[in-house]
Amino acid sequence: MSNQLTEEELASLMPSEMLQHRTPIPTQIVSSDEFYPDPQNERQKEVEARMLAMADELGGKQGLDRRKFFQTAAGMAAAFVAMNEVYGPVFEVSKAEAATPAMAQERANSLKDQFIMDMHTHFLRDDTRIMGFVEMRKAVGKAGWNKQLNDHEQTIEDLKFNNYKKEMFLDSDTKIALISSAPSDIEQDWFLTNQQMADARKKVNDESGSRRLFAHCVFAPGQPNWLENLDAGLALNPESCKGYTIGDNTHKETSRYPWRMDDEKVTYKGYEKMVKAGIKNVCVHKGLFAPSVEHQFPNLRGFVDVSDVGQAAKDWPQLNFIIYHAGYRHVGGDPKVALAEFERTGRISWTSDLADIPTQYGVNNVYGDVGQLFATTLVAEPNVCAALMGILIKGMGVDRICWGTDALWTGGPQWQIEGLRRLEIPETMQKKYGFRPLGGATGPVKTAIFSGNNARLYNVDPKKALLELKDDKFAKMKAAYDLNGPEPSHTRYGYVVPDGSIDHSVFV
Repeated sequence: MSNQLTEEELASLMPSEMLQHRTPIPTQIVSSDEFYPDPQNERQKEVEARMLAMADELGGKQGLDRRKFFQTAAGMAAAFVAMNEVYGPVFEVSKAEAATPAMAQERANSLKDQFIMDMHTHFLRDDTRIMGFVEMRKAVGKAGWNKQLNDHEQTIEDLKFNNYKKEMFLDSDTKIALISSAPSDIEQDWFLTNQQMADARKKVNDESGSRRLFAHCVFAPGQPNWLENLDAGLALNPESCKGYTIGDNTHKETSRYPWRMDDEKVTYKGYEKMVKAGIKNVCVHKGLFAPSVEHQFPNLRGFVDVSDVGQAAKDWPQLNFIIYHAGYRHVGGDPKVALAEFERTGRISWTSDLADIPTQYGVNNVYGDVGQLFATTLVAEPNVCAALMGILIKGMGVDRICWGTDALWTGGPQWQIEGLRRLEIPETMQKKYGFRPLGGATGPVKTAIFSGNNARLYNVDPKKALLELKDDKFAKMKAAYDLNGPEPSHTRYGYVVPDGSIDHSVFV
């Protein structure tokens, strides 16, 4: 989202923390500054109403108010029952599970030791200048959304380090995470510097006594001194590198250095340095560029699709190219557009192009990270989510799809973990498009996505890692926390459209 939004424009959105109902899964799109959120649609309103009704009925029988019911495993199950009632049978869940806390808890307990590597996560640095989150709260306070906002200086502590640890490692089943960042042409506006990512990794791993957090080194081809900065970042021994071909995603309106992955004169110099430093994994942000965004920034359009992935992968077989958000275009746009496109053509913009690359270019070093693709379609149009997973697995192979949630922008990652555990491609869709079923929560397909592929990419032995992590300080903290009755916040961090009356096509 551009930092040039006026106070009135900011006031057209609302901090997602202020949503009235803390449901186990979001019932409308929440965005970071990477895209403008779509308003809550009619079906999402219906899902929310059904969730609330179930909380009143089932929670009431257990003597729990809505908030407490939603914090239980039965409350999470109820959310997926509501989704199935509205969207059709997309999730493996039963009404009995939602109505029977012991049954729901037994299922949750049986899965809590599942090995999950979330290699796409964020928090903001302590000295961040990206105050859109704070300005938003001030603006909506003045606009009257919440009178209390006038009385308090708003902070963004929720998007910082301590809350990151709680959401990732106490309130979710995530075992290992990778901390990422986003670059800017303005040095101070990087989410985290390379040094800060390395520092966070050290802090978490020292505190836990094991290897819980991995770190990126962000690179920005074409920026002044970018190769020297890459050298400095590589000296911090990152587990992988990350770039944004759009250039400055935070300030799209002034992005001066967009680049292509297959630019032999510029980008290939960076790959050369990475290979020399022993880096194997290059993560690249792609997609999240709906037609409304293209309308505002047509100059960036040639840099954000996946047309530059295949040649780079062919030229650099010693590197793995992990495409974040799997290039999904329609985030920030109406998911109905993606559904209509799929029903008409059997394809979904840019993600289908990505899935074609292994065959087209004869490469096996291109991967799709699910990122916002999963987070937004799961709540906006689960049939699109199922279609996207089918497209990716059919085209790239199940061993090339990687788990990443983009948390904390999307709140804690547990609702997405539950989403994949329960998601199934509807049988009619499987038959029509030749998609294979996703299978059970711990079956081979979901195990590969949750951890198998990331473990292979990052040289982690899942069995050894699970043994090591089982007795570290974070595991002990989580056990004590669970014993005392966990209190997941169900807070999403970012922006939402307060109602459907706003024309969002003029914003980013």
